[in-house]
Amino acid sequence: MATDVSTYDIVPTALAVKAMRDNGYKNAAYAVAELMDNSIQAGASLVELLCGDEEVLADQRSRRRISQVAVLDNGSGMDAPTLQRALQFGNGYWAETEQQEGMGRFGMGLPSASISQCRKVEVWSWQGNPDEALYSHIDLEKIERGEMREVPTPEPAPLPDLWREASASGFAESGTLVVWSSIDRCLWRTSKALIDNSEELIGRMYRYWIDRGEVRIRLASFMVDDPSTMQSEIEARPNDPLYLMENTSCPEPFHDKPMFRPFPSPEHFQETWTVRFRGEEHKVMVRLSIATEEARGEDPNDGRDAGSRPHGSHARRNAGVSVVRAGRELELDLGWINTYDSRERWWGVEVSFEPGLDDLFGVSNNKQFARNFAEAAKIDAEALAKEHDGSITQARIALEEEGDPIGPLLDVIWYVERNIATMRQHLKKQAEGRGRKRHKGKSAEERATEAVRKRQLEGHKGKSDAEEAKDSEERKKELTEQLEHDGYDKQQAAELAAETIDRDLKYRIETSPLEAGAFFSVHSKGGVLLVTLNSEHPAYELLLGAQGPAELPDDVEQLKSKLKAAQEGLEMMLFAWARYEDEQVVAEKRRQAQNLRHDWGRMAESFLEVRDGA
Repeated sequence: MATDVSTYDIVPTALAVKAMRDNGYKNAAYAVAELMDNSIQAGASLVELLCGDEEVLADQRSRRRISQVAVLDNGSGMDAPTLQRALQFGNGYWAETEQQEGMGRFGMGLPSASISQCRKVEVWSWQGNPDEALYSHIDLEKIERGEMREVPTPEPAPLPDLWREASASGFAESGTLVVWSSIDRCLWRTSKALIDNSEELIGRMYRYWIDRGEVRIRLASFMVDDPSTMQSEIEARPNDPLYLMENTSCPEPFHDKPMFRPFPSPEHFQETWTVRFRGEEHKVMVRLSIATEEARGEDPNDGRDAGSRPHGSHARRNAGVSVVRAGRELELDLGWINTYDSRERWWGVEVSFEPGLDDLFGVSNNKQFARNFAEAAKIDAEALAKEHDGSITQARIALEEEGDPIGPLLDVIWYVERNIATMRQHLKKQAEGRGRKRHKGKSAEERATEAVRKRQLEGHKGKSDAEEAKDSEERKKELTEQLEHDGYDKQQAAELAAETIDRDLKYRIETSPLEAGAFFSVHSKGGVLLVTLNSEHPAYELLLGAQGPAELPDDVEQLKSKLKAAQEGLEMMLFAWARYEDEQVVAEKRRQAQNLRHDWGRMAESFLEVRDGA
């Protein structure tokens, strides 16, 4: 009896293409970026995103709906074999290892990005004469019907007049036109919405190319039946999440000047590592920036805080660690930020690397993620170093021996973690400094100064009092240096020092992580007693978690909870002192502790007697 033997493809073409439509592009803007990668890689100086709408009947009403999307460039164009390969999944020019020096990866870009948004993609490309353009396409309907199993051989075909009219410069001597039609998966229904949601992303992805003047990117929308009349038209400006560039998309007053400054200084804001991977050496660079005092200041006209102003909202959308591959941003990695803390928008970190490190960083085929680096945000590099005798180098070597993909990057991860923590501390001090300037009535420092002056008149002397005899400029210099050491930038430290000395204050209270277990430290600079609270001490959050009224919760129940926690924190501090006395088994040491408590109590009594108006 004969057996009917049928042959089956391992992966049926129609099913494979259907699966490829769900390839993880976040939205149409990211898919468009894949096409722009190809344009820039081909040497284009002008890339245009052209979006055409048409009127359709929806819910018995005429509405505009996106009909066709095109990316047009003036790059080098493609010959017939290159064009055919460009439309074949996984077999583009950049799939070849020796060609992966730029933005391309795996040759997946054009077809996979296109079918993630539409059912038909057409490509015209020409070299030397637009009238001799070659044409090919992919049509999902034909694939599903089994009518298209191969990429059609490119043939000469006229370029559509529609796109010539919509373009700012027509068709250059060479270039490529990619057109999407039968758009069925774009989240945005109109061309304007697509452009509005693409502008910031595209400006951020290609910020370096735009800033250097190597490429212009135009975004335009129009009605298909009137392509010469633009509904909206913009040219993408650099969108720099480090805010160190000039002339960017950041709103006024920072549209033409940097909003951040290099951190910690212009000389040391970037570090480069040589990373060895698969027998070759590659470069990884980290750049750091932090908001200026001006950027975080209130609006002088209406008193709005920086976060609610246009430039603050812009910074919020750019919060995260910018991961840059071959000069093009892959993503803003949010795993490194505390999403609940509005101050996270005021620092910037950029990590850039070469394509040879794609597998180490875990770059996805669609160039939207660096998975391994994203996982690194969960690592406590400092704790890992402590497990290896405090050496980050030994920790890295151990991970590399274990085959952990994070191993070669541990030095970079540790550097990023450490500097983010330091910048957070700077921003906290910056906010505290502004809060003190807004303080109404006498501050604790002023009242404490009055108490000291009274004690001085009574004949009590302190070690710091002699320093008050120094020249005021010398005192300001000493205090400025200490405040810089504690985390303020140079300008702010100088301003705070001048304010303290000019107002004849005896005290400043600061916060900083202290290595010892003490709740606070005391030292004198320029005759001023600096009391530094240990922000790492558990008592800090309980007693002093809100350094100004703006940080207190508005909700009454939350405020009550905060006050209760502060009361319990104070009680725990007193219980801890009581236990400290109790554990002094030597009678003399116990008496010294008791006498210290009595002396401190009397001193506190004299200070607390000072009131506003006294």
